Amino acid sequence: MMPEKVTIADVARRANVSRQTVSNVLNSPDLVREETRERVRQAVEELGYRVNQAARRMRTGRSRLLAVRIEQTQDGMNVFDRFLHGLTESAAKAGYRVILYSADDDQSEIATFDDLLGAYEPDAFVLTGTHYGDVRTSWLAERELAFVTFGRPWGMPEGGDHPWVDVDGAAGTAAATRHLLDAGHGRIGFIGWPEGSGVGDDRRSGWARALEAASLTPRAKNSEARTKDGEAGVLERRTDGSAAEGETAARELIAAGATALVCVSDSVALGAMQAGPVPVIGFDDTPVAAAIGLTSLSQPLSDAAVRCVRVLTRLLEDDSPDKPDHVLLQPSLVIRRTA
Repeated sequence: MMPEKVTIADVARRANVSRQTVSNVLNSPDLVREETRERVRQAVEELGYRVNQAARRMRTGRSRLLAVRIEQTQDGMNVFDRFLHGLTESAAKAGYRVILYSADDDQSEIATFDDLLGAYEPDAFVLTGTHYGDVRTSWLAERELAFVTFGRPWGMPEGGDHPWVDVDGAAGTAAATRHLLDAGHGRIGFIGWPEGSGVGDDRRSGWARALEAASLTPRAKNSEARTKDGEAGVLERRTDGSAAEGETAARELIAAGATALVCVSDSVALGAMQAGPVPVIGFDDTPVAAAIGLTSLSQPLSDAAVRCVRVLTRLLEDDSPDKPDHVLLQPSLVIRRTA
């Protein structure tokens, strides 16, 4: 004999609430007090109630799906999984599910958008890996599709005209540089990515800003900089982001007089640590950084994920806001023995 189907009315009776309240908890949980939400969720779990997704889509006109691309791993140092975990968890709490897709470049990702919209009709997209000339955002905006980017719209005036959440890389490297200055280092090098990387240039700017505040003026190119008194002070090198190039760049900077190094990523910092006994600070606070004792800047990825879902919930359920949400979060310096 087939078990009797559990209905929304059964859940309402068990939780001692109205059917509309149960519906609100399932479809628009922000409308219901946390105490009531918890009582309804407990009743759902106890009774084994399963939402009919097809019926809910017909009723609300929404799929309750958020789409996000899986980032490619580079040098085993990708921290995207932490963001993805936080996104999936916070989306579930808001009544949404996350669907994943892969793409090699902007055009293939746009083609994937089209496929997903035809097959699954996601309510919104979370874009990652933003860069100069990013055509993905204009494609979505032209079709009036809801989306948020984890990353700023580089090159756009006044923060751009779409919602985004990002981590302030410049504030992070400025804090790292001040930490080394306070430790007595006057010749602090920077190892970055090629010029033109939005994230990389942002992280470099924090290092430069902190040095300028200490009367150490870095030059924009791969050359030695000098203090206001003419003494050799700070240096920088650009790399492809690999540990191998990080080591090569670090050897050059140490030979030129650098006594400490700030790096654009943990991958670069891992290579820099092999170049000599100078303090090195990375960025991203990967598990490798923790394992080897590398001082690094930690991004609040779980908070970023929560904010992305909150922005999308506002777009989807509270109508369009007067202006797009722009959220800039602060990284924290995790100090270990190497700095």
